Amino acid sequence: MKIKWITTLCAVALTTFATSATVAADKFPAKPIQVIIPFQPGDTDNMLRPYLERMHEFLGQQVMLIYKPGAGGAIGAGSVANSAPDGYTLVGTSPGSIVVVPLANKDVKYSTDDFEPIAAFTEGGFMLVVSSSSGWNSIDELVKHSKDKPDEVTFTSSGAMGITHLLAEAFTNEAGVKWRHIPYKGSAPAITALLGGHVDMASSAIAPAQAHIQAGTLKPLAVFGETRLKAYPDVPTLKELGYNMGSPAYYGILAPAGTPPEVINTIYEAAKKVDEKYGEEIAKNLAVMGAQVKLLNPQEYKEYLAGQKALFGDAVKSLIQ
Repeated sequence: MKIKWITTLCAVALTTFATSATVAADKFPAKPIQVIIPFQPGDTDNMLRPYLERMHEFLGQQVMLIYKPGAGGAIGAGSVANSAPDGYTLVGTSPGSIVVVPLANKDVKYSTDDFEPIAAFTEGGFMLVVSSSSGWNSIDELVKHSKDKPDEVTFTSSGAMGITHLLAEAFTNEAGVKWRHIPYKGSAPAITALLGGHVDMASSAIAPAQAHIQAGTLKPLAVFGETRLKAYPDVPTLKELGYNMGSPAYYGILAPAGTPPEVINTIYEAAKKVDEKYGEEIAKNLAVMGAQVKLLNPQEYKEYLAGQKALFGDAVKSLIQ
């Protein structure tokens, strides 16, 4: 009788524990979620903030942005790759820090496979932009000047071996010109350097350059991507100018690999509800930054990143040989 009583008690305890564990899992999130932004404020965060700031309404917890810039995004992204796969530490980024940096830097200890895509929110873009006083009004004029005076033209980016740097380097290889790279830690400081006359041009995300383009102090020569941007219908793509430089940029959030599918789905569903309720309003806000809404589910986002890895693989190899 005593053994039977003990066995029954243990069974009750195990059932209670299992039930408690299930309730705990069902209650995700039970505390605020941190989204690590691996760049300085002023670019990537602007692409993500319209969604992240509204997700608390559907998650019941705050979603906080934490900035960890450096090494083209590797510092912040790497910290997330090494975080507990519990859904409470995510990374918010473009494909640069997740795809390009691991390909370009052998010292980076993570890869795309160390992340679990949750959702992409926004389709942004990159452009080659110069000062309005530069005298260059087209890519052809810039290329001609660069060939006439090799190594004279300087350009900046959001960081060495980051996506804006590598896109520009890939362009110079295809155009047969040489530029000197002067990197800054973030797109906003890079644009400031361009405005101050410290460099001749910038390979930049659109958001940090937008206000200065509208003010007439900066001039976009071309955009990277498959099609012209709705916000800049008169600015040609490099692809239509004859260069093989089509590369749309989707900004989204990812969790460490191994994060439970139900946690991934809970976060994605919150993003989906934000899109359903606020999508039209968000689209208007993004248009001001030259971007647009592009919600991808976890599988779609995963497939996009795989495509980006294939796209940049050969280009990165040629740049680091």
